[in-house]
Amino acid sequence: MVKLMAELTEQATQYTNAVQDRELDLHRYKIPVIENPGATLDKFDAIDFSDNAIRKLDGFPLLRRLKTLLVNNNRMCPTGEGLDQALPCLTELILTNNCLVELGDLDPLASLKSLTYLSILRNPVTNKKHYQIYVIHKVSQVRVLDFQKVKLKERQEAEKIFKGKRGGAQLAKDIASRNKTFNPGAGLPTDKKEGGPSAGDGEAIKDATANSTTLAEVERLKGLLQSGQIPGRKPRSGPSDAGEEEMEEDTVTSES
Repeated sequence: MVKLMAELTEQATQYTNAVQDRELDLHRYKIPVIENPGATLDKFDAIDFSDNAIRKLDGFPLLRRLKTLLVNNNRMCPTGEGLDQALPCLTELILTNNCLVELGDLDPLASLKSLTYLSILRNPVTNKKHYQIYVIHKVSQVRVLDFQKVKLKERQEAEKIFKGKRGGAQLAKDIASRNKTFNPGAGLPTDKKEGGPSAGDGEAIKDATANSTTLAEVERLKGLLQSGQIPGRKPRSGPSDAGEEEMEEDTVTSES
């Protein structure tokens, strides 16, 4: 296991990505805990923590510059508290392929007022009834969920279900109750896959992103983004060897 120290920050790859953000690449370092991220000196717009062993999204000092956080392919359980105080400008959060089990695990994300893009694909919580409309209701600032634009119809449905005096209150109560029950090992992946898009897919994503000017255009990137990478990612090699993998195609449909 590797600790996030100043030395690691200096040794890790740093580059300007396809959307012209300064990015720190910390993927595949077997990092178990996000600690001492102040070593980055708030010099980066994006940090890539993908393909590590992180279990909780916390431990951040105040990082005003950070806009994008990739934590896909980890072992994330509940998200941390106080994220809004540490990451006030966070707009993109990728949590694809983690261990989020209960809807209540996502509640702390509601405090991230700048959060616009959110991916929770390939987490057990996505199989929960009302998952999509719950996130739309609870994290209402999100405009693109799981790489699909949130539609007005979905917002209206979420408001109808969760703000009703009887049904909404009972549903919220049930969700909170289920979230208090902890099952050791629940949701942990038994055959975890790592990695990102192929070189060809990476180039296609970069090209598409460069030409995207509205949220509506995000929908056409859907087929290229199932790996949990943000638009504009470029193919990379990590500190440890990893082979090519097959990525499962996830489809999340809204309830009508």
